[in-house]
Amino acid sequence: MATFYWDTSALVKRYAQETGTVWVRNLTNPTVKHDIYTVRITGVEMIAALFRKVKTSQISQHDADLFAHDFRLDWQQQYQIIEVTVSVSELAMNLAEKHGLRGYDSVHLAAALVIQEMRQTMNLPALTFVSADEEQNQAAVNEGLFIENPNHYI
Repeated sequence: MATFYWDTSALVKRYAQETGTVWVRNLTNPTVKHDIYTVRITGVEMIAALFRKVKTSQISQHDADLFAHDFRLDWQQQYQIIEVTVSVSELAMNLAEKHGLRGYDSVHLAAALVIQEMRQTMNLPALTFVSADEEQNQAAVNEGLFIENPNHYI
């Protein structure tokens, strides 16, 4: 069992077919029992991403409805949600300034770093930051995180 932090750009591949979907589905399969962390804003980002795919004719309305339903179940039952606290927000601002990241990309990275710090304090193995965004992944590496990009898999 491993611990992963999932950015929306990677987690969306669990629901909508994209490069890396098979790899993402294997890692997020509940029977594998990996710890899956993400931040509260992922919920909004995920629903927006799915229904944006309808607007751009990448998926059907029916599929978006099904994927959103599945996501909401996973959100309630499988994902460990990190709240956007004052400390997460302050760290995200610092990361945006340091790395030139977009706002929510900074929030995702900040949440992952907060979890990583807690894990280090408890002498637990490092988490892996999963994102399909190369710029965000580079910032994560610069901050000392292990990364995976689902776009590098089938």
